[in-house]
Amino acid sequence: MFNVTKKSIQWGGETLTLETGKVARQADGSVIATLGETSVMANVTFAKEAKPGQDFFPLTVHYQEKYYAAGKIPGGFFKREARPSEKETLVSRLIDRPCRPLFVPGFKNEVLVMATVLSCDLVNDPDIVAMIAASAALTISGVPFMGPIGAARVGFAHGAYVLNPAMDDMTKLRDNPEQRLDLVIAGTKDAVMMVESEAYELTEDEMLGAVKFGHEQMQPVIDLIISLAEDAAKEPFHFDAPDYSALLGRVKAAGEAEMRAAFAIKDKQERSNAISATVDLIKSKLSEEDLADINLGSAIKALESGILRGDIINGGARIDGRDNRTVRPIVAEVGLLPRTHGSALFTRGETQGLVVTTLGTGDDEQIIDALNGNFRSNFLLHYNFPPYSVGEVGRVGSPGRREIGHGKLAWRALQAVLPAPTDFPYTIRVVSEITESNGSSSMASVCGGSLSMMDAGVPLKAPVAGVAMGLILENDGRWAVLTDILGDEDHLGDMDFKVAGTENGITSLQMDIKVAGITPEIMQQALAQAKDGRMHILGEMSKALSAGRQEFSAHAPRIETMQIPTDKIREVIGSGGKVIREIVEVSGAKVDINDDGVIKIASANADSIKKAYDMIYSIVAEPEEGKVYRGKVVKLVDFGAFVNFFGKRDGLVHVSQIAGKRLNHPNEALKEGQEVWVKLLGFDDRGKVRLGMKMVDQETGAELPPETKAKDEQPEG
Repeated sequence: MFNVTKKSIQWGGETLTLETGKVARQADGSVIATLGETSVMANVTFAKEAKPGQDFFPLTVHYQEKYYAAGKIPGGFFKREARPSEKETLVSRLIDRPCRPLFVPGFKNEVLVMATVLSCDLVNDPDIVAMIAASAALTISGVPFMGPIGAARVGFAHGAYVLNPAMDDMTKLRDNPEQRLDLVIAGTKDAVMMVESEAYELTEDEMLGAVKFGHEQMQPVIDLIISLAEDAAKEPFHFDAPDYSALLGRVKAAGEAEMRAAFAIKDKQERSNAISATVDLIKSKLSEEDLADINLGSAIKALESGILRGDIINGGARIDGRDNRTVRPIVAEVGLLPRTHGSALFTRGETQGLVVTTLGTGDDEQIIDALNGNFRSNFLLHYNFPPYSVGEVGRVGSPGRREIGHGKLAWRALQAVLPAPTDFPYTIRVVSEITESNGSSSMASVCGGSLSMMDAGVPLKAPVAGVAMGLILENDGRWAVLTDILGDEDHLGDMDFKVAGTENGITSLQMDIKVAGITPEIMQQALAQAKDGRMHILGEMSKALSAGRQEFSAHAPRIETMQIPTDKIREVIGSGGKVIREIVEVSGAKVDINDDGVIKIASANADSIKKAYDMIYSIVAEPEEGKVYRGKVVKLVDFGAFVNFFGKRDGLVHVSQIAGKRLNHPNEALKEGQEVWVKLLGFDDRGKVRLGMKMVDQETGAELPPETKAKDEQPEG
């Protein structure tokens, strides 16, 4: 019944197995990849013809994590997997980005890739396994795919690169000072296609070394996929790349001069309007047959690309008049919004981000329900890209994949410089509202996010800036690296290379390459130019703010932490939470307590924090012998007075210790409810507290000198 093909290798200390022919046999390509005990099934289907009039390539990738893979039941009311999690969205992009450029140019048939996590051993992250499975499924499906690609994760610990570090090492990288890198790389046998990373101030050489290391280590995976395809691949789908050279010639004849004039306009909106008008002019001069040609859009894009790329590669100026290394003019402002905790407006040319920071308490931490367990995050960064930022009308809804991806890139860039939670016990939420966009709004979010957090008083280890690099690579081998690319240069160029970091090193690198042939020399040049651009941007940012403010906003919560013994947690919480509720109600502060005995007390009012602190301290602290306390008389008896002096702790003041004269009964000097100063004299044989009053000034609470104490003391009875 089954025609199973299985291939295996040893890779990174684990066995990597690819299997096809047993499951999902009606898909065009189906592969189950297993690394250790982590298994991902990738299925590929594609339409056998393009939809009429379709002028783009409709590739859709869905990565799905099934909770059963880790022996878990989903949370929530419905108890089933619902909308994609952030990680599922990000891994879908990780698969899409290196695969999309490898389809034969002109192929516009719909393609669906679904990667489903079937088993997770909590050691080998399924994202790398999913990328390998998807590549193998595409390679054997017959779709015109010029792969395969391989993938790998690279860490950097103790000065050495690590292949596929364990999930636990990568989950909370900020809390693991030994591990300084989480880099995911994908590529073909000859070229790197995609890089995504979170780093902790690595040098340019260390980052380039990680890319080279990852590309070398993925080569056995590529060979394994090729071996599988040799035995199990389907017949290639017959597709001839369209030849629209004649159509391109007619398009050029109809409006090349006008298009060059349009691209010479430096203002983005004016240039876009002129380009649109030129496209309309070209179409008005073409025949009905040419207008109906499915390749017309590709021909017009080829005209635009040739003009933009030709001017740059021949040594001319870019479309906004800059040379290849110059960063656009920058204006950085902070403290714009009066009621927010921190705010910044970062403008670079025609790209602008309004970035706002909010400080919260432990209750505001994000709880992430993942295959490898539940964990909390005290740093959130959300990126919004509304249609008006590019002067368009569009639908506004929940964040799309692009917004989630750009937000995560900025999150990675900034998290490396955050203070330790023990030093700064706040939850930090940064929201980037992109108000204008003409290239690299994600890097504007990094710069604005750094400024906004410093404006809120977050003690960052160092400011962070980011810059987007581009590449023009011609077939004859000529190339040019561009600093701070525009939207058109991103759209019509060959590489999008984003680098963020501090003065000391790189904190995040993201690279997407649309063509093969990116050499180490080109990458080295791009990293060097990116460093120069980053240093320039950091200098411009420092004109607004160079370090975290010493004072918080008046509207931000203050948080004080205290550590209590774990055996006292029960006493602070009380039966059914009675005690901690009383503390919150009386003090007006918010109180969080964790299993390690760390208590966070939060309020905008310093008096509320002190009140809560004192109430908790009185519960967990032990009274010190010889110390003076303020207390209240709770009961009078013949032989003395019971005084509540330390939280809920009472002690006895013997009648002989009340005053410096002889008393027949305590009621001669005291009454119930009276507040008094008492000194802790010690404990009797049964552990009962012994207090004294006569040695303390009842007005001030100061202990009296020995010579002023009464001489007619009576013995305790």
